Amino acid sequence: MALIKSISGIRGTIGGQAGEALTPVDVVKFAAAYGTWVLQTTGNNTIVVGRDARISGDMVNKLVCATLQGLGINVVDVGLSTTPTVEMVVPEMKAGGGIILTASHNPKQWNALKLLNYKGEFISDAEGKLVLELADKEAFEFAQVTELGTYTQREDAIDKHIEAILALPLVDVEAVKAKKFKIAIDCVNSTGGIAVPMLLKALGVKTIEKLYCEPDGHFPHNPEPLPENLREISKVIEKGKFDLGIVVDPDVDRLALINEDGSMFGEEYTLVAVADYILKNKVGNTVSNLSSTRALRDVTEKAGGNYYAAAVGEVNVVNMMKEQNAVIGGEGNGGIIYPELHYGRDALVGIALFLTHLAKADMSMTRLRASYPNYYISKNKIELTPDVDVDAVLTQMQQRYAKQPINTIDGVKIEFDKEWVHLRKSNTEPIIRIYAESDSNATAEHLANKIIADIKEIISVKA
Repeated sequence: MALIKSISGIRGTIGGQAGEALTPVDVVKFAAAYGTWVLQTTGNNTIVVGRDARISGDMVNKLVCATLQGLGINVVDVGLSTTPTVEMVVPEMKAGGGIILTASHNPKQWNALKLLNYKGEFISDAEGKLVLELADKEAFEFAQVTELGTYTQREDAIDKHIEAILALPLVDVEAVKAKKFKIAIDCVNSTGGIAVPMLLKALGVKTIEKLYCEPDGHFPHNPEPLPENLREISKVIEKGKFDLGIVVDPDVDRLALINEDGSMFGEEYTLVAVADYILKNKVGNTVSNLSSTRALRDVTEKAGGNYYAAAVGEVNVVNMMKEQNAVIGGEGNGGIIYPELHYGRDALVGIALFLTHLAKADMSMTRLRASYPNYYISKNKIELTPDVDVDAVLTQMQQRYAKQPINTIDGVKIEFDKEWVHLRKSNTEPIIRIYAESDSNATAEHLANKIIADIKEIISVKA
């Protein structure tokens, strides 16, 4: 059993003892803390709640909504929805905040409360700490019976989200419709099974092969959209003469694409391709996190814009995008953030922009993928004993490579011409995560292994 309290919300496995897993007691406690924070900081007594389709979602939703009502908060429940949809509803309704009940790509035994501010964006580090403090102190007071909040259901949220996407100038419905794309989709039996077919039909796509689009929360495979979890849809595409495959995670904020031959387009390249399309129509700046592929920088600079790297985490990417007035940004896990729509990762707008790009490029998926700089990322970790001072190790690594360009806003990122290594410590366990990128898989692996050897040498010297 696990319960993880962080600045972005509370996440845990269902069942077990209070304080050790995500039990009803923990759900109520954290929902009360968040509701109290919204009332104290905004004076606004409306909060939007939505959820993905995981098995525990209905139970957790009832607990959250009732707790908020108990604080005197008016709840707008959009029901089965997507993370980006809830993010858009919050400012539209001028609510004080929003809660998305989803554990994102985690397996079915997990659930979580993701917390939004009044802009429909994830709360900041400082705001998250205030919510955690309220929860720890149980510093909340419930309303008298005559002052309980109201409960309203809203069923048109996804429709409105799709309407807003179709209204974007760079989404060309006619161009997509004319291509008569044949598309296979895997929505892992969550709310993507509702939203993705709706969007594709609205874009004029007639041939849609649905895999796992029943939103019953019974995930047929690990729900994280990584290549090793997408073998079934890959085989379907190989046999079926499809133009492409589309895969989303349970809360529909990550987008993975599959080529017409069943090979992976590459989750790092979802953002690269969408950014390429945006930059062809509007020169500007781009942002991704430090662990994302260099290909975005290459595409951006080729188009005449500037690329900026943010610390890992959606909130950090969004803040950097605002600072640099970026026209597109996101994360290398298939997260597209298109500020013309809203500041949040959104697989639905990613699909619409990508299909427009593919239609106008008039080429196959494999040809489009081959048109981008080719990089490989090696992802590794080194487990340390609890007595190791991880910060001291990272400082020594920084000193060891002092002659190279180094970025320390989030761990230590060392650049070697067009290659890089990013070292990040875990906040919950004695681990250093090591990401290395190069233009060949072998070189990326070699670079990662070299850094791992350096870390082991530093630790052995200290011992």
